[in-house]
Amino acid sequence: MIALTGLFLCIFLIVHLSANSILLLPEETARRLYNSYATTLRESPLIKVVSYVLYLSIVLHMMYALRITLANRKAKPQPYLVNKSNENSSWTSQNMGFIGLLILLFLIVHLANFWARIKLGIGDTVGLDASGQKDVYEITYHLFQNIYFVLFYTILMIPLGLHLNHGLKSAFKTLGFYHRKGLRIVAKISLVYALIMAIGFGIIPLIVFLK
Repeated sequence: MIALTGLFLCIFLIVHLSANSILLLPEETARRLYNSYATTLRESPLIKVVSYVLYLSIVLHMMYALRITLANRKAKPQPYLVNKSNENSSWTSQNMGFIGLLILLFLIVHLANFWARIKLGIGDTVGLDASGQKDVYEITYHLFQNIYFVLFYTILMIPLGLHLNHGLKSAFKTLGFYHRKGLRIVAKISLVYALIMAIGFGIIPLIVFLK
C-alpha cells in the first residue's frame, strides 16, 4: 500500500511541478494561465475524482507508514547491543519517519495557505478579484513575497528530495522488482527525479520572491 500510494503521489508531483512552473512565465501570461489552470481544477468533475484519490493516497500512505513503524518497534523494543546500521543502510532509510514528519509539517502549512483559502474560503481577502472570486495567482504571489514562507518552502524541499529518492527506488523492490541491473537504473532515475522535484519546487518560491 505504501509503495502504490507513493508511486501515485510521485506522478502527482510531476503534474504539480509542471503547473507551478507557469509562475516562472512573464506576469500577465502567468496570471492568465495559472488562474485558468486553477479554474479547471475546481470545475472539472474528473479532476475532483482525482483529487479525492489524492487525499486518500496521502492518508493511506501516512497511516500504513505509521503502522509499520510501530509494528517494527513493538517487534524489537530493545536496541541491538551492536548495530552497524550505516554499513547496510543509508541515513535516509533509517530516518524516514523523521523525514516524513517534516513533510507532514510542510503539508499542513501548505494546505493552510492554499487549499483552505481557495477551497474553503478561510483567510484574509488577499486574492479576491472584482467579482469576489479567488485570484489564485495573486494568493501565490502574495505569499511568496514573505521571505519566511519562501525559506520555509525552499528548505523543506530537502527532506522531500531525500524521501523521494529513497522511497521511489524502494517502492519497486516492495512490488517485487529485483533485477540487479534494473535496480541500478531505478536508483539513478530515483536520484534524478528527486533532484528535479526538490530543486524545482524549492527554486520557484525564490524566483517569484525576486520577481
